[in-house]
Amino acid sequence: MRTKSTQSGLTLTEMTVVVATIALLVAIGLPAVRALLNSFESQSGTRSVISAALSSARAIAAKEQRYAGIRFQQDLAGNQFMVFIVHDFNKTGLSPGFRAVEGIKPIKLPESVGVMDLIVRINHNPGAGPAADISAEGLRVGYVDDLNPANLIDYGYSTISGQNRYIKNKYLVDTSTFSIVFSPGGKLIVHDVRVRNRDGVYNPNNADPLPRRQSWDDIFNSPSNIIDSKAGMFIQDDYAELGLGAELSRNELIIYDKIQFDKLNAQGRYNYLHSLETIYINPYTGTMILPD
Repeated sequence: MRTKSTQSGLTLTEMTVVVATIALLVAIGLPAVRALLNSFESQSGTRSVISAALSSARAIAAKEQRYAGIRFQQDLAGNQFMVFIVHDFNKTGLSPGFRAVEGIKPIKLPESVGVMDLIVRINHNPGAGPAADISAEGLRVGYVDDLNPANLIDYGYSTISGQNRYIKNKYLVDTSTFSIVFSPGGKLIVHDVRVRNRDGVYNPNNADPLPRRQSWDDIFNSPSNIIDSKAGMFIQDDYAELGLGAELSRNELIIYDKIQFDKLNAQGRYNYLHSLETIYINPYTGTMILPD
């Protein structure tokens, strides 16, 4: 007896309908996906990320019952992050010493957007004393000039290759590196901040045979350790000559377009930054007071 064979699969017509349906769904969905991605890259998306980080920092301060906050800082490649920090004299060895909160990774901000406080340090002399000096002033037009050699510093010298691998504008490094701090009661405060590695080592050097000179902190470290030992993401506040030292925490910031900023000359940059609306932080709720 002959049995009828059954075959599974799609006919050419059915396959055409399926492919057409998928293509239609993709065409409909792509604009929505692009809009979502663009929202994270926009200033409004950045404000949302910062707002969430501020809320988390207040919660950390309340839970740990110590000063805590977020630190804005760029890595050597120029990417800006938010790092959760907490006051810790025992580990940093400094009265105003803060360190990274353990177990929480730094949050990278969109590459097209930057955050500044428009304030720079006055004392850029190398050494421990100048790094502890909190004297500061407002950002001047001459400070945002990348063509002025006096503004440019060796942000990371490799002792292995013997090359200056990262040349940066120290004032732009300075104004894009600042902290917002909350008290254990959840109130925004102005507090001395000097961020150091968890080992409390000043100017650490892992090539030094003495253990007390070494630090393998994976968040804050020295330029040489970051470049040569691959230890750390951000330079700690021991390098006044790089624009990195103790400073007062802030209660305001601006968010700017990096792409537009990079296209401008010094005067254009200065005018652009000062045309932006300042975003203030509510001292009682920690929320951002957005411009109308």
